[in-house]
Amino acid sequence: MSSISPLQRYGPPVAVFFLVIALWEVLVKALNVQQFLLPAPTVIVDAFFRTTTNIFNSAAYTIRSAVLGFCLGAGTGILVALLTARWTTMREGLMPFAIALNSVPIIAFAPIMNNWFGSTNPMSKIAIVAIITFFPMMINMVRGLTLVEPAKIELMRSYATTPLQVLIKVRIPNALPYLFNALKVCSTLSLIGAIVGEYFGGPRDSLGVYILQEAQLFRFDNAWAAIIISALLGIAFYLVILGLERIAIPWHASMDKQ
Repeated sequence: MSSISPLQRYGPPVAVFFLVIALWEVLVKALNVQQFLLPAPTVIVDAFFRTTTNIFNSAAYTIRSAVLGFCLGAGTGILVALLTARWTTMREGLMPFAIALNSVPIIAFAPIMNNWFGSTNPMSKIAIVAIITFFPMMINMVRGLTLVEPAKIELMRSYATTPLQVLIKVRIPNALPYLFNALKVCSTLSLIGAIVGEYFGGPRDSLGVYILQEAQLFRFDNAWAAIIISALLGIAFYLVILGLERIAIPWHASMDKQ
């Protein structure tokens, strides 16, 4: 296995990032782009430092809803997958509904959840996040638990193992790469779901409402600063899952490509 230095791994994306920021700054000023269309990076940075307290207070509320919904949706998805993977009839009957509901856009769930729980109730945003993270987790876990090499199952049965032992020793280890792929997808979906849910109603100290209000008041630099923070939060959440993946399954082949 070839060893890749940190400079080779992280150098190109860092260089591209700063190149894009520099081009953004130059083009906005050279083309005289109006601030309401696209503020310059220096303007956004200045707005960030002016509104740090407000942005971080709003971000704390949103990330709390995202994490709680993520835990609820992903945990329930794993549990349902463990229950349905054992019985083919139940799995085949449930999977089409899961796939169909997984294709429903977030904005379809947001007004319903806000109506059920109340737009300012944190449970409405937690429920939105739980719904949109449940189905990717369940679908991926079912695949990981069922797409096992038949030879491994036959070998375990030759040792007169119980279905529970097969699940623990064969199916769950086989499902771990699928699990972490789903967790990485759900980590970004959770923050998107929480912010989109807040657009349809939420407390004033939430990131979605803050972005919406600042844009409506034509303070686009403040809105862009909050958008950048939401993107950084999504990246941080993703990196946490990636770190856990490296600890849990360092043996997986995909680790060598990251």
